[in-house]
Amino acid sequence: MSAPDKPRPFTYNPPPAGPLPILHADDHILVLDKPAGLLTVAGNAPELADCLEARVRAQYPTATMIHRLDMDTSGLIVLALNARAHAHIGKQFEKRLTRKTYIALVWGKMAQVSGRIDQPMKSDWPNRPKQHVDLADGRPAITDWEVLETGTDRTRLRLTPLTGRTHQLRVHMAFLGHPILGDNLYAPAEALAASPRLCLHAETLAFRHPDGGAPMIFNSPPAF
Repeated sequence: MSAPDKPRPFTYNPPPAGPLPILHADDHILVLDKPAGLLTVAGNAPELADCLEARVRAQYPTATMIHRLDMDTSGLIVLALNARAHAHIGKQFEKRLTRKTYIALVWGKMAQVSGRIDQPMKSDWPNRPKQHVDLADGRPAITDWEVLETGTDRTRLRLTPLTGRTHQLRVHMAFLGHPILGDNLYAPAEALAASPRLCLHAETLAFRHPDGGAPMIFNSPPAF
């Protein structure tokens, strides 16, 4: 496979405003299914003001982001509605007590049915916002993967990140030579052209409720 082309010029065309895809709401938290193409939080420029956080706050003014998904990644995300909930769930993320899985479509066929990628990562500063594997100076980054379905030129995987580095799943799959379809940062031309969107979706999210500690598990099937 050829080397990745230069990223597509960045243009922000968020999905149209509409009813929020809320899976759960109570006095402490919201769980939403973020659409692909929508920023989690606003960017620095005025044209990047539309984001999931702003849309949610129009209905829930006290909502705050606890974690993020890439703009082009869809799927499950939890927001806090008060400071106590934010601190409680934020600590769960910090101590890796939450569990997240993703579904991805990647280029090519995997040689095995499952595996682990243990490759440290750091920012690729000359090519920001890209990240890259750096064995000398990178921070630990670990991803488990499992084959769900194999097609003629692509494979459906379940990915479980054991760490939370920026672009971790995208970088790790590209490192294996199986970039995620539609990835405008890390995929070569053929894999980029294979999908009109990044085929990465946050499928499951599990954590403990900040009020009482009950286990909460959510699931969202991907649209691809």
